[in-house]
Amino acid sequence: LTFAACQLANEQGKSDIENGLEQIGLQNVAEEIPGVEVYMVYATPYNFMGRVLYDGLDEAYLVPEAMEKLRKANELLRKKRMDLHLVVYDAARPRSIQQQMWKVVENTDLQDFVANPNKSGGGAHNYGIAVDVTLVDCTGHPIPMGSEYDYFGDRSRVDLETQLIETGEINQRELKNRQLLREIMTE
Repeated sequence: LTFAACQLANEQGKSDIENGLEQIGLQNVAEEIPGVEVYMVYATPYNFMGRVLYDGLDEAYLVPEAMEKLRKANELLRKKRMDLHLVVYDAARPRSIQQQMWKVVENTDLQDFVANPNKSGGGAHNYGIAVDVTLVDCTGHPIPMGSEYDYFGDRSRVDLETQLIETGEINQRELKNRQLLREIMTE
């Protein structure tokens, strides 16, 4: 996705970026899936960059196929756990933002956690086919997963969960929460 950040809102309350995303066929998660909360972390300073990155983008957008999969995951979650719901932290991401993120992690041990925008057209977020989600309880608080959003360390790696349990870095409850999220998103 290539578009310039702009803070100007139109008559419908959407920014030029959001209108641009809709014009190329992406859909607004909050409008399409009732009950899914949207809290765009990069529209706040509470992210690994420590500053607002999404100036003019505070809604989550996905391509229709990804939207449908998220809708199905939401329905599955509601059937399994009525006390939980999904919150979206990130979805379609401008390539210009991806480049800013990459500059911070390039040539560091953190570069595994951010897609290189110069390889294969960037990451899946740049095409509106990726979504960062977690589970929140009925009070709106994220349930424990063993690491925070944007945590760039081993505790965020799903391939190390057995080791993380053995070393006590995550507990059984956090593992079960991860497994539930992975199950509904995979199914």
